[in-house]
Amino acid sequence: MTDDHRLAARLATEAGDLLVELRARLHAQGAPPALLKDEGDRQAHEFLVERLQAARPDDAILSEEGKDDMARLDAERVWIVDPLDGTREFGEVPRSDWAVHVALVVDHVPVVGAVALPGLGVTLSTADPVRLPPEPNPTPRMIVSRSRPPAAALHVAESLDAELVEMGSAGAKTMAVVRGECEIYAHSGGQYEWDSCAPVAVAEAAGCHVSRIDGSPLRYNQPDVYLPDLLVCRPELAASALAALSSFDG
Repeated sequence: MTDDHRLAARLATEAGDLLVELRARLHAQGAPPALLKDEGDRQAHEFLVERLQAARPDDAILSEEGKDDMARLDAERVWIVDPLDGTREFGEVPRSDWAVHVALVVDHVPVVGAVALPGLGVTLSTADPVRLPPEPNPTPRMIVSRSRPPAAALHVAESLDAELVEMGSAGAKTMAVVRGECEIYAHSGGQYEWDSCAPVAVAEAAGCHVSRIDGSPLRYNQPDVYLPDLLVCRPELAASALAALSSFDG
């Protein structure tokens, strides 16, 4: 399994390097944001699928940018990837809140994960798990979407008297909790498995609480890949956040 952890970290990093180079080159040529986004999605997807197929030919792959092969439901091991999480932010040079996700799921559980933050030159992974800072911020910081903060997250923030911090991609948001830049990330506005799989693996390895917003486990490689909500937070805040979410009626 160690090789799988290293593989995920390496591929996420290399895909991120590809995206950084592509973005700089196209931007210098005056390419519009739509072209940056389309080419980033396509090239990172092709890179990751090609490398995974070569390294793990017997494993299934689920990618946001690929055709969903339902044979994955019978596979023992499934790689779930988001080649470019935060496509909007990627197209807005020089924003850095975008990511590359690479995860391996066994029996519906993410056992391997890597999240590259190429704009920051950082990859966090289960190969070398980081640890949460020993103490949370005195005032909890709730990370939310900069464009459409979910009502549930706003409810939790109000209940916990938390400070709101806006950010782009789901991977960048989750890694902000892992890195100690925020304490809570609660999302209820709709996501897919590739949005949270690798970030959840990395966050759990770092010691974070991870669950659905009702406290139930996050399950992956499902027939329907829509996984609409999640909670990632420091363990000290899990009970309070879940209690606030249980009282949300929106």
